[in-house]
Amino acid sequence: MVSVLPVTKARRRRAATTFAARLTLENVSRRFGDVVALDAIDLDTAPGQVVSLLGHSGCGKTTLLRIAAGVEVPSSGRVLIDDKVVASGDVFLPPERRSIGLMFQDYALFPHLSVLKNVMFGLTALDRQAAEAEARATLLRVGLDHLADAFPHEISGGEQQRVALARAVVPRPGILLMDEPFSGLDARLRDSVRTETLTVLRETGATAIVVTHDPEEAMRMSDRIVLMRSGRIAQQGTPEDLYQRPQSLFAARFFSPLNEIAAVIRSNAAETACGNFAANGLAEGEAMVAIRPQGVLVSRRDDQPGSLAGRIISRHFLGEVDHFDVAVEGLETYLRARGRADPDLLPGSSVRVRFDPRDILVFAGEAGGNGKS
Repeated sequence: MVSVLPVTKARRRRAATTFAARLTLENVSRRFGDVVALDAIDLDTAPGQVVSLLGHSGCGKTTLLRIAAGVEVPSSGRVLIDDKVVASGDVFLPPERRSIGLMFQDYALFPHLSVLKNVMFGLTALDRQAAEAEARATLLRVGLDHLADAFPHEISGGEQQRVALARAVVPRPGILLMDEPFSGLDARLRDSVRTETLTVLRETGATAIVVTHDPEEAMRMSDRIVLMRSGRIAQQGTPEDLYQRPQSLFAARFFSPLNEIAAVIRSNAAETACGNFAANGLAEGEAMVAIRPQGVLVSRRDDQPGSLAGRIISRHFLGEVDHFDVAVEGLETYLRARGRADPDLLPGSSVRVRFDPRDILVFAGEAGGNGKS
């Protein structure tokens, strides 16, 4: 095993700027026999943006990435880079002609090549001396120049990830496509490597598309999130848009656990077993009120208008916060609450419960797909 010395920030070199490209998908579909993997996808990514494709396994996000890369052929629709068609019914440019960098989940490093030669691999347009100089400079950018002569099996998973990143950015692609790039790292490494990767992306200015199933990762890295479901785009926007203004119960569930309470909308109010909530113009009928656990406020104070009587069923210490299960009269299930609370709020304690309006969402329709407050 090659010994790894700490790399100081002073040794790290700023990444060279590239020319970011616009990536556009117009009405793109992909079918595998009777299975529709992508259904009429429209996506426009501005130059220099970091965009996350977020969703559960099988939702189509990796298929979309492969079509953008030129590894997969769309069944219909068009793919454009800087308004030039690279895939359509009668046009198809392979990956090497798209100025695209690819970074896969397993990093795909060549085990028989050194770190330096792995990074040099795609620099076929340069002579050997120029390619080596460029590769060494890129390794310095990611803090791995001291491992240039090591082989992939001799370095850690986090270091392998940074080698893969260096290999992807060294040709200075206009677009960088990354498929679950951090999923193989343990939690201790994930944050630091993710931060370093984002720094390199911002410095190069490349347009980046990142496939992930982790909503926190998407929110931390992205200018825009594209949330996918069953081959379609369920919602897209800034991280703030998707968290604070989800357009469906599906989107709300993706970014936070929820207390879901059946409701009926009458006279612009969502009526539930634990009170009424503003419906903000939603159509009358069945609805769902969704309350995030941090919006369930628990205390012993009985001087708070509109609070409900409750009893603590369980309390779990989670370090920065506590998690409570709270029984409230009229509800068949316990409310989940999360936050800092007084130490005397123990299981069996009688409490008062109220709700923070910022963490209340109301969705029309039993499935919650038709609207939101």
